[in-house]
Amino acid sequence: MKKLLLICCLFIGITTASRAQATKVATDPVEKAKGLEKQLNLSDKQTEKVSAIYKESVEKFDKIKVKEHGNTNKMLADVAPLRVATIKKIKGVLTPVQAVKYDKLVKESKNSSINGGWSDGWSSTAN
Repeated sequence: MKKLLLICCLFIGITTASRAQATKVATDPVEKAKGLEKQLNLSDKQTEKVSAIYKESVEKFDKIKVKEHGNTNKMLADVAPLRVATIKKIKGVLTPVQAVKYDKLVKESKNSSINGGWSDGWSSTAN
């Protein structure tokens, strides 16, 4: 159960928005998008698109969680492609300069000991 909770928190609050609020992980797609907006200086239109991407990812993750009945190992395998796709979609909304900053934020998040390695894969093939 602890691993499942970790995975859920990681997925929902994984990316860069959580770095803006080190003590509070953003779980709402709109909050996460606003966090990324501040870090990357996104336009309102970009923020809307990123919010929609996060919302879609959360919905897909919830379906995976139900399908796998909370089995952590199975969920990890199913979530990996979703992670890659989410990053790729977000990068598609960004300018080249923002994309470079985003890559750095994703890499820092991936290497963060706070996540205990659970974020591995978020930037693996999305670059």
